[in-house]
Amino acid sequence: MTAASRERRRTGRRALDLRFVGTVLLLWSALRAVSGLILWRLAHHHQDPSVYDDAGVGLYFQFATLWDGQWYERIATEGYPVELPVGADGLVQQNPWAFYPVFPLLARGLMGLTGWPFAVAGPVVATVLGYAAALVVAGLLRERVGTVGALAGVALLGAYPSSPTFQVAYTESLALLVLAGALWLLVRERWWAAGVVALLTGLARPVALPLGLVALVVVVARWRERGTRPVAAGEYAGMAAALLGCGLAGLVWPAVAWWGTGRADAYTATMSAWRGGEAVLPFLPSIERAQWLWGDLVGLLVLAAGIGLLMLAVVGPWAAGLGLALRTWCLGYALYLFAALDPWTSLYRYLMLLFPLFVVLAGAGWAPGQGPRRPRWLLPARTAALVVLMVAAQVWWGWYLFRFEPPSDYPP
Repeated sequence: MTAASRERRRTGRRALDLRFVGTVLLLWSALRAVSGLILWRLAHHHQDPSVYDDAGVGLYFQFATLWDGQWYERIATEGYPVELPVGADGLVQQNPWAFYPVFPLLARGLMGLTGWPFAVAGPVVATVLGYAAALVVAGLLRERVGTVGALAGVALLGAYPSSPTFQVAYTESLALLVLAGALWLLVRERWWAAGVVALLTGLARPVALPLGLVALVVVVARWRERGTRPVAAGEYAGMAAALLGCGLAGLVWPAVAWWGTGRADAYTATMSAWRGGEAVLPFLPSIERAQWLWGDLVGLLVLAAGIGLLMLAVVGPWAAGLGLALRTWCLGYALYLFAALDPWTSLYRYLMLLFPLFVVLAGAGWAPGQGPRRPRWLLPARTAALVVLMVAAQVWWGWYLFRFEPPSDYPP
């Protein structure tokens, strides 16, 4: 191949990449505009005005800092308390140590640079991070399932019922960005960088345990290939660094809370405050919630059916294109939610991190050259239909969950 032909190939590849990036940004902008319109309508016409307390800030931005946004605003403006608040019963009360610091610190930095209040800075930071996350997710999925499959996955992620949290003062954008970045680096076997980004997740969102499972599985798979792909000493060190980064990610924030308050159980005691002071017991809250919703026997059957459906979606040939790392993430993260979460209305948000499954839902998860033959228009048509359904569900989510009905309401 001549130098001229190589240059033409590189130029064509750059143009293709730029078109792909532009398409992702355009698609994400359209979906964020739809979500913004829904939020604006709710803020101006359906939200009880008693929640608005800042005449100098538009209603949309005040609406976009409800719920967890209030905690992040407190952290950004006041920091974390040096003493945990304790009630008359001696139990630790709800406090900012339950919320991770990267997002409010970024918002605080923007506040310092622009003079904006948190009600503006918080949603702006979340929105910008959401664009970055969409690009990283798109790049990761594109390497696994191709351009059309990646765009389908991004479209369904951006239209998902709780996707408005990508543009309000929540950490969904940040969590998606660092998680997708860590997964992409693991898929590419960039071990050292994966360890650093994994460690960053420990200050952004509690996903270290399932991410560590992905790192372990990917490292073991690489080690098993040592006969055909020899592993150098430097790569062994990198794989160890990736595992170490994931391990430390789960410890860093509890350690910071301990250092900041002088209490070794500061983080766990704070988290238990959201459960009325009850100890966190693995799996039991999920089981009890299912039984409360559907009855003792039917609840268990519904839970078992949900787990079975998830496993079928992930391990079937229709998901083979996702690859080992993304399939492991879907199973590991779902198991983590089942074990650690008290599932309620926030579950809608947490499920967004299972973004590889949107590719399967769209029918684009087959390995290259496999799967049934279908007309090319079917995947875009199916994706468009699902986007419409999800946008309709956004209206429901905003009305029943994000909209606050005083004096108390279920948190989104």
